[in-house]
Amino acid sequence: MEKLYKSIGELKVENDWLKKKIATFGLTERKMLIDKQNKHFSLRKQSDLVGINWSTLYYKPAGISQRDLELMNLLDEQYTKTPFYGVRKMTRFLRSKGHQVGRDHVRTLLRKMGLFAVFTKQNLSKPHPEHRIYPYLLKDVEIVSPNQVWSADITYIRLAVGFAYLMAIIDWFSRYVLSWRLSNTLDSGFCVEALEEALARYCAPAIFNSDKGSQFTSDEFIRILTGKGISISMDGKGRAHDNIFVERLWRSVKYECIYLNGYQNIPEARDGLTQYFEFYNTERFHQALNYKTPLQVYATDNNIYSENGRYQTITTGANASGRPNVCDLQNGILVEN
Repeated sequence: MEKLYKSIGELKVENDWLKKKIATFGLTERKMLIDKQNKHFSLRKQSDLVGINWSTLYYKPAGISQRDLELMNLLDEQYTKTPFYGVRKMTRFLRSKGHQVGRDHVRTLLRKMGLFAVFTKQNLSKPHPEHRIYPYLLKDVEIVSPNQVWSADITYIRLAVGFAYLMAIIDWFSRYVLSWRLSNTLDSGFCVEALEEALARYCAPAIFNSDKGSQFTSDEFIRILTGKGISISMDGKGRAHDNIFVERLWRSVKYECIYLNGYQNIPEARDGLTQYFEFYNTERFHQALNYKTPLQVYATDNNIYSENGRYQTITTGANASGRPNVCDLQNGILVEN
């Protein structure tokens, strides 16, 4: 009997641990755990175990109305011009365009788009309640070299049919876009993919800065950063301009690419953004960089030298032959030889 009670106690501890872990998952991730072919556990029981209402398995969300899409596109364009506009001014802006819309509806649309006015306010970001929040590390820190600080952010991208979310990681010092991803949801998966790609291609930064959004505080995202020994910095109260370099990137992307081309869907937008980011990194001159391109600054300050149009650098460590690893940087992409 004692062994039975001990086994029951161990099972309860394991079950409680598992429930806490699952609680950090988003709704989409939890639904993926459901096995509709399982004959031993009903869908209702499985739903209870993963902490969702079983009726959500059959729920099909209503699509965005054409009117809301039009309003969201107007909000996006105005936000790009005036990121300091809050809900009240955005509501007045839409009304000035002839749209009868209430403040609560405008607030709902802005939240869906992930847009918040750039000024100091409480609860600017909405982290997952179970996720750990890290302190801000960049106060009075002078950014003097590439790979000292990387930063990430997400923005709304309008399409002819629907919309998408664009996430990018940039090097603060050089403005070089290290990686990016498009997604039709705000789950953390596409952010994790972009982070893995950036770390696979480039030397890890000393500090990674982001806001407190649940995508950047998820267990998987944090685990990758800490596994590389990267210090984590998160924007806090009073840090309205912490991600100003990424905000400037979004403005360039939208005015120079998205608004000009009017992409129909995500695949078309992905192709267009691929070309644009190559142009942005390798051809677009920046006044703040003394009219150099992000690639020129990132490459030069990483001791990457040009040889017949190809940029190369020696990284730490050695390959199987015992020689130093050599990275090749061409068209903005680092590939280890």
